[in-house]
Amino acid sequence: MSELIAAGLLLFAAAALVDVLPGRRAPYAVPYLLGAAGSGCLAAVGAVALGRPGHAPRLDLGDTLGFGAAALRVDALSGLFWLLTFAVAVAAGLTAAGWASARRPGRGPAAYHALVLASVAVVESADNVFLFVMAWEGITLGFYLLTAAGHRRIGPAVATFGFGKVSGAALLLGLLTGTARTGDFSLAGLAELPAGAARSATWALLVLAFAVKTGLAPVQVWLPRGYAATPAGLRPVLAGVAVNAGFYGLWRTFALLGPPPAWLAVTLLLLAALTAFLGIAHAAVQARLERVIACSSIENAGLICTGYAVALVGALTGSERLTAAGLIAATLQTIAHAVAKTLLFAGAAALEADAGTGDLERLRGTARRLPWAAGGLAAGAVTLAGLPPTAGFVSEWFLLESLMQQFRYSAFPYGLALAVAGALIALTAGFASVTFVRIVGMVVLGPRDDRPARRAPCRADLGAAGRAGVLLLALGGLAAALTPLQLRVLGAGLAPLVPREVSAGALVSPWVVQPVFAGFSSLSPSWLWVVMPVLCAGVLVLLVAASRGGALRVRRVPAWRSASGGVHGDDRYTPFGYANPTRRVLGAVLRTRTRAVPAGAAPPGSGEPPEPGPARPEPGPEGAGPVRTAATGGTLDYASDVVEVVEVYLYQPFYRPLRALVAAAKRLQCGRLDAYLTYMLIALVGALALVAALS
Repeated sequence: MSELIAAGLLLFAAAALVDVLPGRRAPYAVPYLLGAAGSGCLAAVGAVALGRPGHAPRLDLGDTLGFGAAALRVDALSGLFWLLTFAVAVAAGLTAAGWASARRPGRGPAAYHALVLASVAVVESADNVFLFVMAWEGITLGFYLLTAAGHRRIGPAVATFGFGKVSGAALLLGLLTGTARTGDFSLAGLAELPAGAARSATWALLVLAFAVKTGLAPVQVWLPRGYAATPAGLRPVLAGVAVNAGFYGLWRTFALLGPPPAWLAVTLLLLAALTAFLGIAHAAVQARLERVIACSSIENAGLICTGYAVALVGALTGSERLTAAGLIAATLQTIAHAVAKTLLFAGAAALEADAGTGDLERLRGTARRLPWAAGGLAAGAVTLAGLPPTAGFVSEWFLLESLMQQFRYSAFPYGLALAVAGALIALTAGFASVTFVRIVGMVVLGPRDDRPARRAPCRADLGAAGRAGVLLLALGGLAAALTPLQLRVLGAGLAPLVPREVSAGALVSPWVVQPVFAGFSSLSPSWLWVVMPVLCAGVLVLLVAASRGGALRVRRVPAWRSASGGVHGDDRYTPFGYANPTRRVLGAVLRTRTRAVPAGAAPPGSGEPPEPGPARPEPGPEGAGPVRTAATGGTLDYASDVVEVVEVYLYQPFYRPLRALVAAAKRLQCGRLDAYLTYMLIALVGALALVAALS
């Protein structure tokens, strides 16, 4: 197996070299196909590690890196994440190859793509603290390079890099806090960390490090900007592949350190549920497709971390069944997120390239033009909407079942936190359906936009490689919904955290799933595969019989057209109009702002004369549109946008002082060598004083 691990890493290196070496360039798809081949090798290693629990494939690196013995060791937990991460990476590489063949990007993005894949592989298998940190910094560097590639605006890349460095600093400090007490730089040595302040501090710092990378509130503000700035065809590797390294870090921390401090588990549970709600609230009202998908990634991170926090509560209360329920729910949601997010971003890349924009108003009815891309978009949207019998429904079913167990625990903080989180997750599930119905109904099935749009020169529908990737993801999503088979795999991978026999309690028979708490519910995702088609057929038969065939005689009108006669063009139902009720209902959360002025008039207080003619206004951050007034025959320009609450009220107050501090620090860069030597002397004296004080 060590040869297969080395082969996968060498294929990643070859992909990077093919992209950056000077000379005649290979076909644009080649680096991504090499990355897909390397991902396939590592996915196979993960499958072997799960199939042979007593055998952990490893690749010894010796002490050549300079910080002691190190190796890539794929145990059961690493094998589970390698199988998940790199099976999805194979499909993501294929869709990226199709995108590259059509768009012909410049040098660099394929190498950054390979850097991210290799770094994720090392993070999910490293057995040495410094090797883990180096690979984590590799992910941060890859994210920065991808978000900065081909963009004149450096803001999103700087935000991505800045939050990545915060994550890296917390990770390094947390690991060093633990290893300072154990005297062992192997990750396994953290299991020997005694209970106390050092263990609690290590727990908190590691959770902070991984929460930043996964996009948990209030450190999620970089994620929508970073995803939107990344080249469209490479967003799947960030959202569906690389983010799994953060979830792996959380799982591994639990396996090494055991139960966390009670305050940390409760805080993480409430923050995760709030993150899910805020993420879907903003996704529901976004006006651009890539922003909808990016904000839904925040929601998914919240759902995953909610299940993880439930498992932590189970560990604190000594309930192995609650721990198993939370981990199963979180891991199933991780699988659903990886598959669906890759599908969504892959389909969106083709649609945006064809239309020349990501504006939802101009992406209506694309199924007729790009059926493969639209099909991938629809499959991912239905999965994340949590509709049965997809993997998204199964994972949310397990999550809600685990959150409903608060009545079993007498400790008030745990019961209250589970109840509050359950309410937020239930709201999140409802708004997720609304959000993704808009995507499927408007973008995929809606009528064509009559307004002219800029068309890209190449209109290929994903290309042959991209279609293969979408097909692989769609089939993988269906296989993931076959929960009995999946639970056996999860039981093997989660064995370091919860006994396999406890996880197996979710199987009432070889092919039927039940809650981990037997007898709690009569609903089973397995039976829905049988019951739902039968119920739908029964309803149709009764409808036709009761109406004496009248139900088959339906007046057919274009989709999303108003029921009133004579409505056409901009006055029909639009993505902006569909999201407006959500924008109003969640006005207190989103801080919705609206305005309506006569067409062509200057905004109040501007002092500018009205513009001639009824020019259409530019949409605000969340969209805008004209509203015709029947009484006067005139037109009002109506605009509505929302506020990023966390950014406006938490980060912006510090923005101006930070700029002032940076401006003051720049004065230290005087260009004089004697000044720089003085700075070094001051730093050295300070470090020696700190060491002397601590000793």
